[in-house]
Amino acid sequence: QTPNPSASEFIPKGGSTSRLSNVSQSSMSAFSQALFSHPSMGSPATAGLAPGMSLSAGSSPLHSPKITPHTSPAPRRRSHTPNPANYMVPTSASASVANAVSQPPSTGQVIQKETVGGTTYFYTDTTPAPLTGMVFPNYHIYHPAAPHVAYMQPKANAPSFFMADELRQELINRHLITMAQIDQADIPAVPAEVDSYHSLFPLEPLPPPNRIQKTSNFGYITSCYKAVNSKDDLPYCLRRIHGFRLVNTKCMVLVDMWKKIQHSNIVTLREVFTTKAFGEHSLVFAYDFHAGGETMMSRHFNDPSADSYFTKRKWGQHDGPLPRQHAGLLPESLIWAYIVQLSSALRTIHTAGLACRVMDPTKILVTGKTRLRVNCVGIFDVLTFDNSQNNPLALMAQFQQADLISLGKVVLALACNSLSGIQRENLQKAMELVTINYSSDLKNLILYLLTDQNRLRSVNDIMPMIGARFYTQLDAAQMRNDVIEEDLAKEVQNGRLFRLLAKLGTINERPEFQKDPTWSETGDRYLLKLFRDHLFHQVTEAGTPWIDLSHIISCLNKLDAGVPEKISLISRDEKSVLVVTYSDLKRCFENTFQELIAAANGQL
Repeated sequence: QTPNPSASEFIPKGGSTSRLSNVSQSSMSAFSQALFSHPSMGSPATAGLAPGMSLSAGSSPLHSPKITPHTSPAPRRRSHTPNPANYMVPTSASASVANAVSQPPSTGQVIQKETVGGTTYFYTDTTPAPLTGMVFPNYHIYHPAAPHVAYMQPKANAPSFFMADELRQELINRHLITMAQIDQADIPAVPAEVDSYHSLFPLEPLPPPNRIQKTSNFGYITSCYKAVNSKDDLPYCLRRIHGFRLVNTKCMVLVDMWKKIQHSNIVTLREVFTTKAFGEHSLVFAYDFHAGGETMMSRHFNDPSADSYFTKRKWGQHDGPLPRQHAGLLPESLIWAYIVQLSSALRTIHTAGLACRVMDPTKILVTGKTRLRVNCVGIFDVLTFDNSQNNPLALMAQFQQADLISLGKVVLALACNSLSGIQRENLQKAMELVTINYSSDLKNLILYLLTDQNRLRSVNDIMPMIGARFYTQLDAAQMRNDVIEEDLAKEVQNGRLFRLLAKLGTINERPEFQKDPTWSETGDRYLLKLFRDHLFHQVTEAGTPWIDLSHIISCLNKLDAGVPEKISLISRDEKSVLVVTYSDLKRCFENTFQELIAAANGQL
C-alpha cells in the first residue's frame, strides 16, 4: 500500500517547530477533544481508560521488549490487501500542517485501541471510504495489455492468457540446460564431485587425454563444466586449468578484488580453488552459470564464407560483391549495442583497478538476442602472477591499455563480420569496408582504439563517440522490461488459479476420508463436485464437449473472490438443479479444504 501523505504519521517530526508554533492553543485543545471523543474512549480524562493503563503505554516500544514498532497492530493491519480506492484519494501537498492538525478526524477515521504483549497501541484508522460513483471489480480478472505494450507486439495472434511463445521457449531451454546431467558410466573421466561441487556436466567437448598442444588463450589446456554447489544448491560454471600447480597464494589478493565486482555485463567470479579430483593438479575457477549462453565466436564468426572478402585470390580473379548491412554485415545498431555493453564492463573493471585481459570473441558470452557478458575474468591474473613483483597492480595500467586495443579489434571484427579483418595485412581493406557501410562515429571509435597514443587512454574517452546512442540502448532495455512485465502479470494470475485448482483437486473424487467412502459425494463436497462439472464438463445442444477457456477462468476468479452472483448447478442425471452463489461455494470450498488440512496435520 502506498504511503498516504495526509496521514498523521507523515507530519514532520523535526524541523517543523516554526510551522507548528503558529497553531493556536485553542486549535490544539480542539484537536485533543476530537482525538479522545470516541465513544469507546469515554471522556478525555484518564478515567475512561482501564485501571493501570496510561496514554503513554503505547508511546514507546521499550515498555515491552518482545514487541517492536514494526510488529505493532497498525503496521500489521496495513499489510493486508490494499483498497484500490486508496490510490484515488486526492491529497493536497500545499495544505498547511496547522490545518492538518486542527481538523478533527472524519467519520471514517476511528481511534482504535489494541493491546499486544502488555503494550497498548492507539492508532487512527486512516483507510478512506471508497469514493462515490467509483466501482471496482470484486474478483480478479485478466486486464488487457497496456497500450504502450500492445502496440509493440510483433504478432497479432499473441496469447492472451499466457506469456509469449518465444519467451517461454527460451526459459524452457535455459531450464533444460540447467538440469542436464551426464551418465557417469559413459563418461568416467568426469569425477562425481570436485571440492564442494557435484553433478558435473561438460559445457564444451572434453579435450582428449593425450592432448599435448596448449590453448591459444591461456597457454594451458582448459575445460568447462556446469556443477551444483552443495553449500547453496545453485548451479555454477567451473573453468578448469589442466596441470596447473598454484605455488603462491599472493595472487588471491587479485581474486578477492574480482569477487567484489558485480556488473550486468560481467560473469562474476565466485571462488578459486585447487583440486586433484581429475587425477592431476588442477586450478578451478567458479563463475556464475548463465544457461543458454553462447560465445560471440559461435554467434557471429562461425561462417567460413564470411571471410571470402579478405582471402587472397589467384591472379585473374575478381573480388566478390561488396558486403553491405543486412546483406553480409551486421546492422550498425547491433554493433553499438555491443559497444555500450562492453565499454560499460571495461569501465567498471578499470575503475576497480583491474584489467579485463580476456576481451576476445571466444570469451564474450551472448545470451538472448543482444545481451553480452565478459567471461573468464581473473584467470590471467592468476596464471601470469609474478612473485617478484612487490605490487601486484603495478602492470595494471599497461594491461588496461591493451584492453582498449582488444576492444577495438572486437568492434572491427564485428563491423567486418569476419576475424580476418583484424589481421594486420587486411586492416586497410577492413577500414575501407567500415567507411563505406557505417557511420563516421563508428570509424573514429575503431581508429581511436587501435591507434597508439602518446598518452594513457581511458575507456571514458569513447563516451562522446557513443553519444546519444546511450539513450537508444536505455530505451530499448526499458521497452523490453515493459514487455516482460506484461507477460509476468499474466503468470501472476495463472499461478493463483493453479493453486485454486490444486486445492479443488484434493477434494473432488476423494475415494475415502475418515473411513467414509461417500465423503466426496455428500454435503459441501457434492456442491464442489457439481461445480467441477460446471467448469470442465459442459456440453452443447448436440451433446459435444463445449471447451471455453475464458469460461473456466472467469468462474475460478469468481470462486476465489466469493462474489454474490448466483450459479445453477445441475446433477449428472439432470433430475436436480441447485442454485447457489459463489460466496456459498467459497465457504464450502474453504471449510472442506481446512478439514483436509486438519486431518493431514493429525488434528482430527
